[in-house]
Amino acid sequence: MELLDENIQSDVYRSMLEMIAKLGLSSYSTTIMTTIILSILLVIILYAIDFLLRKVLLLVLTNFIAKSKTKIDDLLIKNRVLQFATHIVPVIVAKEAIPLIFKGFPNWIKIAMQITDVALVIAVGLLFNAIFKSFRDFLRGNKSFSDKPIDSYLQVMNILVFFVCGILIFSIATGKSPITFLVSLGAASAVLMLVFKDSILGFVASIQVSMNDMVRVGDWIEMTKYGADGTVTEINLGTVKVQNFDKTITTIPTYALVSDSFRNYRGMQNAGGRRIKRSINIKMNSIRFLTEEEIEELKKIRMLHDFIVDRTNEINQYNVSNKVDPTILANGRRMTNIGLFRQYIKTYTYNSPKIRTDLMFEVRQLQPTEHGLPIELFMFTNTTVWNEYEVIMADIFDHIIAVVPYFHLEIFESPSSDDMRVIAEALKRNN
Repeated sequence: MELLDENIQSDVYRSMLEMIAKLGLSSYSTTIMTTIILSILLVIILYAIDFLLRKVLLLVLTNFIAKSKTKIDDLLIKNRVLQFATHIVPVIVAKEAIPLIFKGFPNWIKIAMQITDVALVIAVGLLFNAIFKSFRDFLRGNKSFSDKPIDSYLQVMNILVFFVCGILIFSIATGKSPITFLVSLGAASAVLMLVFKDSILGFVASIQVSMNDMVRVGDWIEMTKYGADGTVTEINLGTVKVQNFDKTITTIPTYALVSDSFRNYRGMQNAGGRRIKRSINIKMNSIRFLTEEEIEELKKIRMLHDFIVDRTNEINQYNVSNKVDPTILANGRRMTNIGLFRQYIKTYTYNSPKIRTDLMFEVRQLQPTEHGLPIELFMFTNTTVWNEYEVIMADIFDHIIAVVPYFHLEIFESPSSDDMRVIAEALKRNN
């Protein structure tokens, strides 16, 4: 780097050069020393400008915003939007100062301007990122958007911003038009599709999930494939976070919500009732017709009294009108212990204040199996809270199991070791 003619040099550069020249250094060393010192001084001045803007301006604006009743300005402070905005000012000052200070050194100016241009692009990109975060937080506070996958859209916007910033930085560094880069990018689109496959799939899935209202933040979902059973806490571009009921976190690829099946309990929660669908298995060899004495005994059960009276009259009228032979129980119509038991369950649960009778309600027989005759309860509780639901269901089945002997029925259960021991001892005695 040679000492240039004074007419080409800026006043600042010339003054500093004259001061350094008094040290008795060579012309080349003086030029180098002057350039380095001015560069350092410029950096210090830019840092001072940035520092003053952040401390003074932000302090004033923060106090002003604190008095404001709006929420958006608080979010701007929280996400450091103003701080990133202040970083732009020193960069602009540097772009204006460098050509003036280093006039006569085109190569140095070119390099310095490239650095400042890159810094400006990065500063603007970070500013947009902070603005998007503030906008996201603002929408989260809005009830209309609180359950929407806002993070996914934020990530897409950030990707676009950083993509544009990357193209601009490449253009600045190479001195080529951004169009040239985009043309080259087209040739490498297959590679980019492979690299960003998950992001692209996640983006498309996020749009589908949002438009079709498949999943919202706060929904209880169950996805057995991924071991997820809990509340959705976050939906972003790549993953969906589910906090399971054991407080563990399961992450599910966003596109899996579209490609795979899962269960969403939102409908149940909106309805205000959770389904009970459980059976009790009755031994089929305990099912029989009831005698008159047993029917009279069951009349003492308050919930069955009126039903038994009405049904007895109905059966007697039918048998008399059809001249049924009462000596054979198979003739005509008779009451069975399983029929009265099923009616008792239906009446008992229907009158329970914790069962929703306005929703689907049924007590039915299922197909007999090797485990007996299933009597299924299909109904809804008046709450969706898990522990309350479990208590209600347990209380119902506690009662049902306890009243089974009153109907001369037996519950099927596989033989235990004690049962096998009793059978073995009986066989020994018989032998």
